Amino acid sequence: MSMEKGSLSIHSENIFPIIKKWLYSDHDIFIRELISNGCDAITKVKRLNSLGEADLGDKIDFKVKVVLNTTEKTLKFIDNGIGMTDEEVKKYINQIAFSGAEDFIKNYKDKGEVEQIIGHFGLGFYSAFMVANMVEIDTLSFRSDSKAVKWRCDGGTEFEMEEGTKEERGTEITLHLGEDGETFLNEYTVKTTIEKYCSFMPYPIYFEVADKEPEKDADGNIIVDEPKALNEVSPLYTKQPSACTDEEYKEFYKKTFNEFQEPLFWIHLNMDYPFNLKGILYFPKLKDQFDTMEGRIKLYNSQVFVADNIKEVIPEFLLLLKGVIDCPDLPLNVSRSFLQNDGYTKKISDYITKKVADKLNSLFKSNRTEFEKFWDDISPFIKYGLLRDEKFYEKVQSVILYKTTDDQYLTIGEYQEKYADKLDKQVYYVSDTVQQAQYIRMLKEHGVEAVVLDHSIDSPFISQIESKNTELKFKRVDSHISDLMKDADEATDEETTKKETEVLVSVFNKALNKEDCKIQLENLKSEDVAGMVVVSEESRRMQEMMKQYGMGGGLNFGMMPNEEILVLNKKHPLIKYVLDHSETETDTLNLIAQQVYDLAVLTNKPLAPEAMTNFIKRSNEIMKKVIS
Repeated sequence: MSMEKGSLSIHSENIFPIIKKWLYSDHDIFIRELISNGCDAITKVKRLNSLGEADLGDKIDFKVKVVLNTTEKTLKFIDNGIGMTDEEVKKYINQIAFSGAEDFIKNYKDKGEVEQIIGHFGLGFYSAFMVANMVEIDTLSFRSDSKAVKWRCDGGTEFEMEEGTKEERGTEITLHLGEDGETFLNEYTVKTTIEKYCSFMPYPIYFEVADKEPEKDADGNIIVDEPKALNEVSPLYTKQPSACTDEEYKEFYKKTFNEFQEPLFWIHLNMDYPFNLKGILYFPKLKDQFDTMEGRIKLYNSQVFVADNIKEVIPEFLLLLKGVIDCPDLPLNVSRSFLQNDGYTKKISDYITKKVADKLNSLFKSNRTEFEKFWDDISPFIKYGLLRDEKFYEKVQSVILYKTTDDQYLTIGEYQEKYADKLDKQVYYVSDTVQQAQYIRMLKEHGVEAVVLDHSIDSPFISQIESKNTELKFKRVDSHISDLMKDADEATDEETTKKETEVLVSVFNKALNKEDCKIQLENLKSEDVAGMVVVSEESRRMQEMMKQYGMGGGLNFGMMPNEEILVLNKKHPLIKYVLDHSETETDTLNLIAQQVYDLAVLTNKPLAPEAMTNFIKRSNEIMKKVIS
């Protein structure tokens, strides 16, 4: 054919600036698009070969090759797919936005099940102009009577096309990288970008640097390495679950997410109707509370990476997990970067939620022991899901476990049944097993274990559970004095108790330099505890919530009543001593009151810096008195 020149058939002369600035959010997308087009071309020719409409002979070693030349500043994308005739170049390249993939499917839709074609949009090729000043195409169609075609364009609306010299079936696209593409003259950048977007594409992808000095051994001989594909053409999630082993699941997890730790367990998604969806969701082992925010779910469309953590498809609470989901039916926009609004995506999201809930219920029922081993790690995910998704709550509410202070795992029903003779619709909990050790011990002395709720999500979680079960009340062990802790056998004279409380208020106000010390005098069963601090559950929760929302230093927080109460044990020798010597020995009473108060606070929370300094100084003084 003779040299042909012309103008690209487009609706706007500004198409390339639009592609560069608006169509694709990331410049590295061009690598995904061009490799996807290469895979498309291979899928097409494979299909024609299977239908007897192409004779490929033994040339079926399908692959895509990417070649970087840093000296010439070029990046080539080479496939041995269907190739193009001059007429097809005019139709599919010169007419921007004409989708070759859609045209191919239309022509062959009645000839059996067509393998998935990646490119649906027709504009993928033009992403090359985001980084290239000049793009060349060398192509040869699979048709036996075809002639090679060479096409070039410098990013304007003009192109040149002539007969080419390519001798092998397929297409070679050469990008002459400009200023915007200098980043991709780096071998590591190109390789990692291929691995990012093309890890699971259906044909082998090879990468080489044409002008790289070959490695040599000690004798000066060139080391020839067997080319190794950068991708896995049949990733684990595309297989039937029954054909996958535990070791394969673990290996896939480690490789895909660069993880050294094994996952706790996984869910293999495999659905063909009413939509096509495959994938694997992993529940990772957490390192700490903050690790729960580091989940990552990779979304693919026909083995082409789209994005991480797309909330329209992945339920929000499951974004805390790690996994791979591939859904060819996703209604993506032209750049494949965003989902178009569609009721379809909601159905996919609901399906994923259901599968996760089913898996949790199955584990709980079939292997409770194993489920309990996982619980500490998976509970933040589940609790977050309960808060965010009503349907998920309904499906898994019966398998929510609570770890007790003696390391048992109970459902709320099991906990209430166990302590039915001691508690009435109450659940005692601790948020800090070390700080609240004294309260835990006192409960244990009366045959009751508290549940451990020490994660940052537990505060909204228990509020949610209470809202669903209005008779159920969670009470932190320091929230009030339970009847369990009081000595019911001790006779109580209310008038005497009132007078003694007044005496103690006077002594402690003076010793602590306060005017409003709230004191409650009780006969506790334990004689080892002189005093303890309790707070109102409602007040404390409100203060914690306001602090969480940055209102801790504001006027509203200052107006909240301080409902901290110092409970003193009438049976303890120190309290008896204070009552018996309230009118004498002022210095000793001050010392006792201050020490009892600080010890009580320490069982509830850390002392303020100045208070801690005074406590240490006072403790030393007391020890000196012991030996004097």
